[in-house]
Amino acid sequence: MKRVIIIGATSGIGRALASLYIAEGWTTGLCGRRTAFLEDLRSVAGKQVLVRAMDVTDTVAARKVFVELVQVMGGVDLVIISAGTGYLDPSFPWEKELETLKTNVTGFAAIAHAAFEVFRHQGFGHLAGISSIAAIRGGSVPAYHASKAFVSNYLQGVRCLAAASGLQIHVTDILPGFVDTAMAKGDGLFWVASPEKAALQIFRAISKKKYRVCITKRWQIIAILLRVMPSGVYNGLLCRKKGKVDRGM
Repeated sequence: MKRVIIIGATSGIGRALASLYIAEGWTTGLCGRRTAFLEDLRSVAGKQVLVRAMDVTDTVAARKVFVELVQVMGGVDLVIISAGTGYLDPSFPWEKELETLKTNVTGFAAIAHAAFEVFRHQGFGHLAGISSIAAIRGGSVPAYHASKAFVSNYLQGVRCLAAASGLQIHVTDILPGFVDTAMAKGDGLFWVASPEKAALQIFRAISKKKYRVCITKRWQIIAILLRVMPSGVYNGLLCRKKGKVDRGM
């Protein structure tokens, strides 16, 4: 029986992924700040599901909870980091920027590093992180775009370390576009996927051990355009349009 730990499983993509892995018979460790939202999954699946409270912004405590959960599960085959945050606020308050950085940068790195240490000790494992299409370029929500770029680059760095180790450690960078969650705010949203549809495509990509995948698949077109679009055009389309910010990506 395979074992997965999902960080940030209380809602959205993380919760939809949890339901998929439980349905597939995986032993599933679920972590999040609001454990009450996870208890219903455990009540249905029973001993197959383990629930732990975790706030990734408290990096020391979060790493301790993670390691203890791995020990209880007797090891882990797959770790998915879905915890993330971002704010659409034209007043641009520092407090919200800081919270985004604590969650998406130091919180993410703390668990990704702990997972790699476990995998290196085991000799195998698979790390998947939920980044964003917003990682490709900066935008009107600076901390969110920058932090997701950090996620993607950190995952690439871990992949390099894994390759150098010669161990069976796989890394998947997941870049969703707009998904119908609490984070999808702003005008002009398009190609909005349900959490269930996004989770199914992520599940399949992880199963195939893909390096990087856009979710849903059509967002590959946007990713290419963002990479080649001249700055003048990009700024005109996004950065100067108030209220049309891609914080939900």
